[in-house]
Amino acid sequence: MAALRYAGLDDTDSEDELPPGWEQRTTKDGWVYYANHTEEKTQWEHPKTGKRKRIAGDLPYGWEQETDENGQMFFVDHINKRTTYLDPRLAFTVDDNPTKPTTRQRYDSSTTAMEILQGRDFSGKVVVVTGANSGIGFETAKTFALHGAHVILACRNMTRANEAVSRILGEWHKAKVEAMTLDLAVLHSVQHFAQAFKAKNVSLHVLVCNAAVFALPWSLTKDGLETTFQVNHLGHFYLVQLLQDVLCRSAPARVVVVSSESHRFTDINDSSGKLDFSRLSPSKNDYWAMLAYNRSKLCNILFSSELHRRLSPRGVTSNAVHPGNMMYSSLHRGWWVYTLLFTLARPFTKSMVSELPPSPQTPPVHLYGKGPRETQAHVLSAPLTSCEDESGFDHHSIRLIRALGHISVGFRLHLFL
Repeated sequence: MAALRYAGLDDTDSEDELPPGWEQRTTKDGWVYYANHTEEKTQWEHPKTGKRKRIAGDLPYGWEQETDENGQMFFVDHINKRTTYLDPRLAFTVDDNPTKPTTRQRYDSSTTAMEILQGRDFSGKVVVVTGANSGIGFETAKTFALHGAHVILACRNMTRANEAVSRILGEWHKAKVEAMTLDLAVLHSVQHFAQAFKAKNVSLHVLVCNAAVFALPWSLTKDGLETTFQVNHLGHFYLVQLLQDVLCRSAPARVVVVSSESHRFTDINDSSGKLDFSRLSPSKNDYWAMLAYNRSKLCNILFSSELHRRLSPRGVTSNAVHPGNMMYSSLHRGWWVYTLLFTLARPFTKSMVSELPPSPQTPPVHLYGKGPRETQAHVLSAPLTSCEDESGFDHHSIRLIRALGHISVGFRLHLFL
């Protein structure tokens, strides 16, 4: 009791009554959390009992949940014609005290995107996801949108992008989601997207560089570069450069670059160990689709690490992630052989939707943490690098990282000068 008295938690008579300065709130998906207005923090556990609670059942008949202009939830009683910020179901909460899992156990092959962001409120946050009209990109965009973020689907095919927007709105009609044109195979399209985004005069808190192509036959883009290299790496590199000032103004912000474990099965050096520029955008005679994809994914990682080194002092972090080896998506659409192989493997791959009930992991704070699950919305992804420093790279790799940055800038300047 002395400790409680010292902490100011023994001023109330009821065990469940909150101490002064505390408020009980609920998330959109029914979990109860507690806000301390004095210390400006939130937590799942009741400040006195240490218990976790969740809401049981739906809203009473005649009640509806709304969101005000500040992104805060309130409740409308249509029968008695009144509104309140207090969830009427708080009187019927039930205890929920699951055994805290270890980090290794927390997420596994059954984890879904909705579970990763469980309990987080992204109201007021702006998220851009490239290639978001299908696959992992769509699940990422949908999950952010269903947790209150303003999500922009940056896609080449606007018909499919608008269909994706409709699907998200079908799950929650108040989701803030829209589609914008972005063709990474055309650098002028990247320019136009950046200009159109900046014209909105909004912040940018999360940029997910997800779009990619795989197993394409050799071809050159309108900019004269091999397509896989430009779409998977250079287009995203240019996009981040154009939006860098917005990201810094929006700090804390985060860039997530979706790479692949296949980056390990290639090299961008020649036989003497020097960086070979021709391997990044090879000629038709030197082209092999799988190697081109692997090299582009290696470029993703090197770029993400260098980006983090440069921008983290300004509040912008960058992470490269691996989306998982057993994830079924439409990435194989470039060649019928891969389509056949992926189809045969589909019974053994992971679905991106699960019926398992979610459980809260962290309080709904409004800033991004640095653990793996806060670094990206691809819940099936795992960080390839911690991106907190360069200690994981040897000196040769660090030189490659910085050289690649100069190379990418050189490609871009050459095309527009």
